[in-house]
Amino acid sequence: MYKDRFCEYLKLERNYSEKTIDAYRRDLVIFERFLKETDSQLDLLNVDRDLVRLWVVDLMDKGTATTTVNRKLSTLRSFYRFLRIRGIREISPVQGVTGPKNKRPLPQFVKESEMNELLDSGDLGEGFIGIRNKTVIATFYETGIRMAELIGLDDHDIDFVTSTLKVTGKRDKQRFIPFGRELANMFHIYIEAREANFGHTDEAFFVNDKGLRIPRHQVYMLVKDALSRFSTVSKKSPHVLRHTFATSMLNHDAELGAVKELLGHSSLQTTEIYTHTTFKELKEIYKKAHPRA
Repeated sequence: MYKDRFCEYLKLERNYSEKTIDAYRRDLVIFERFLKETDSQLDLLNVDRDLVRLWVVDLMDKGTATTTVNRKLSTLRSFYRFLRIRGIREISPVQGVTGPKNKRPLPQFVKESEMNELLDSGDLGEGFIGIRNKTVIATFYETGIRMAELIGLDDHDIDFVTSTLKVTGKRDKQRFIPFGRELANMFHIYIEAREANFGHTDEAFFVNDKGLRIPRHQVYMLVKDALSRFSTVSKKSPHVLRHTFATSMLNHDAELGAVKELLGHSSLQTTEIYTHTTFKELKEIYKKAHPRA
């Protein structure tokens, strides 16, 4: 009865969709079933905080994802808030119950062998477009910059004397990123091809086929197309190449603090997630290589 009244409230007063209301109803049915399995005398009205916590533990023991558990807790909060508003219950049994912390997914990265194949022998287009696409991929991989930072690069941001990029990151914070001889050569080849096609362009370093600053969707699509053909990684975006840069640096003994500065992270904690990625890779190598693993 109270489930039906709650769902009617969600529909008429909160204007929730039928799909959302069905999800709320299912969560309550699952919770009610748990109560009956625990004690046949229990129902939605005579629940206390310990029972809610016990339900959370039961869900986690069954392997329910933390995001799903937290969503179900949110349903209970809404339901018992409704009962309190209607004067049916004074105190919510969910009050003071905290859900499990959502696990932060490990960042995906492209294998070093796949990046080598992509950059050494990859066909990324004809003429100027192919040269530009390859230079974009190499810039992401060899500097770890964000997509917005790459799009915002101007000619004067590339210093060939010091071999550094001046990058404007989040909150207009600037940093300098070194680049190697290989990327410097690619920059020179790209600039030569760009000038041959468009002459002197606007300040933008990377341009489209009309000589204008390359738009976001084109950068995304060229990276997606390249990774689709040369990599097995499931996510195919410029940010995956940023993850690949960080993972490669740490796999080749770069200090965590240095990677933090190169990526432009404000906190070392943000960068530390890549150490979990590299350790995961080491575990996989160990399992495959060690005879007693």
